[in-house]
Amino acid sequence: MIAVIKDYNESPAGSLIAGVAKFAPLAEATEALWDQTFSTNVKGAFFQLQALDPLLNPGASIVLNGSINARIGMPASSIYAASKAALISLAKTLSAELLPRGIRVNVISPGPVATPIYDKLGLDAAALEKTAASIRAQVPLGRFGTPQEIASTVLHLASPESAFIVGTEIIADGGMSQL
Repeated sequence: MIAVIKDYNESPAGSLIAGVAKFAPLAEATEALWDQTFSTNVKGAFFQLQALDPLLNPGASIVLNGSINARIGMPASSIYAASKAALISLAKTLSAELLPRGIRVNVISPGPVATPIYDKLGLDAAALEKTAASIRAQVPLGRFGTPQEIASTVLHLASPESAFIVGTEIIADGGMSQL
């Protein structure tokens, strides 16, 4: 899904936010999980950008949705993490490709954010709360981020105020991957 954030000087700014997060340890991972994850998270983003490309004017900004999973080793997340690492690489290479046209591409890599994606993990309420408590304990701020905090960062990356930020990954994780 391409979310149009704002229109700056007739140049769209968009954020590619569609994705799937399913986890399996190496011994249980399937080719179907690999295909679904990469098809949605990488192939989908690439071809959405390709479809958007003719609409992009100088000054346009694209923000891809990465994840700190591409930066830290979390058990059972290898396929998901690899898909997000591919998106980070895609942002860098497309930045180099699109910059001559005045188009910037960056990445927001959130840490744990309170969104409905956790409800899709297939855990019962008790297991979900135990998992959430474990995750909160790993975040120096002691809490999940909010969708609004991530959206504010995306809006900044899409704005003219960040015109000097190109091909960059912004990590918004409450310090989880840094401290």
